[in-house]
Amino acid sequence: MDQKTLYAEFTVKEGSEERVAEMMNDLAQKVREEPGNILFLPYVREERPREYFVFEIYADEQAFQEHITADYGAEFNAELAEHIESDASELTWLRPVE
Repeated sequence: MDQKTLYAEFTVKEGSEERVAEMMNDLAQKVREEPGNILFLPYVREERPREYFVFEIYADEQAFQEHITADYGAEFNAELAEHIESDASELTWLRPVE
């Protein structure tokens, strides 16, 4: 199986919670419309709602490359950088247990 599976995590700066939630909802709608996207699920930690986790699955490497080169993704990441505590989201790549 050539699927690309990952989760991204980041922590939102205090005071940016509402804007990032709006941004994430808009991004999720767009990503879910990508032909190669299988799953895009953003979550916040229940006890610390400024901590985001986004679980993503793409059909293959090409689908993931199309995702990361989409204009709306670049715009999202550029604005997100202003609202999170680190420089970028931390990505963790996953594979199925064999």
